[in-house]
Amino acid sequence: MNKINRSILHLWTERIIRRLKNDESYSLDPRISIPDLLSISLRRGIAVLRGILHRYQFSHFEGMLFAGKNINLLHKKSISVGRSVIIEDFVFMDALSQNGIVLGNNVTIAKFTSIQCTGVIHELGTGVTIGDNSAVGAYSFLGGQGGITIGNNVIMGPKVNIFSENHGFNDLSLPIRLQPTIRKGVVIDDNCWIGANSTVLAGVHIGQGCVIAAGSVVTKDLPVNSIAAGVPARVIRQRGNT
Repeated sequence: MNKINRSILHLWTERIIRRLKNDESYSLDPRISIPDLLSISLRRGIAVLRGILHRYQFSHFEGMLFAGKNINLLHKKSISVGRSVIIEDFVFMDALSQNGIVLGNNVTIAKFTSIQCTGVIHELGTGVTIGDNSAVGAYSFLGGQGGITIGNNVIMGPKVNIFSENHGFNDLSLPIRLQPTIRKGVVIDDNCWIGANSTVLAGVHIGQGCVIAAGSVVTKDLPVNSIAAGVPARVIRQRGNT
C-alpha cells in the first residue's frame, strides 16, 4: 500500500513541476520518502503564498513566484519576473536603475544573495538581466551599476561575485572615494558554469559554454567553450578536447 501511495504522490508532484518548468523530462528521485515530499511541498506552498504579496507590484510577472523568508525587494516596479521563479530566504534586491532587474523563466536566486543595481543615487546604474533556467548560488553578489547580462542555462556556485563598476584612483590629490567611477558591463553567455567563490570583474565577456573553476578571478574575455582557472583566470583547455 505504501509503495502505491508513494508512486501516486511522485507522479502527481512530477506532473505539477513539469508544468511549472515547462519540462516534460523532469523526474523526481523515487527514493524521496512521502513525509519528506510532503514537507517539501508544504514549504513550496508557503513560498507561493509569500510570492503573491510581491507579484502584483512588479513591472511584469508571469506564472508563480516562490518567495523565501525575509526577502527584501526594493523598487519593485523596476523588477520583471518570468514563470516559476524562486527567490530564496534573505535575498536582497535593489532594482533602482535604468533597466531594472529582469529575471527570466525558471530562474533561482539562492539564499543570502545580494543584487544591487545602483551604488550612489547621483548616477543611476544600468541593471541586471538573468536568462531562462539560470541560477545564482547562495551568498553571491551582483553589482549591476555598469550592467550585467547573464544568458540562459547559466549555473553558479555559492559566493560568486560579479562587478561592473570600478573606482578611479590615479589622482593622488583626491581620496579614492571621490574619484570618477568606471562602468563596464559584464556579459555571460548561455550554458556557462561559474564555480564557487569565483569573481568576474567589470568589462568581461564570458563566451557560451565556458566553465570557470572555483576560486577563479576572471579579468579578461574568455572564448566559447573555454575552461578557465586561476588568479587571474587563464584558459587551461577547451571543452570537448581530451
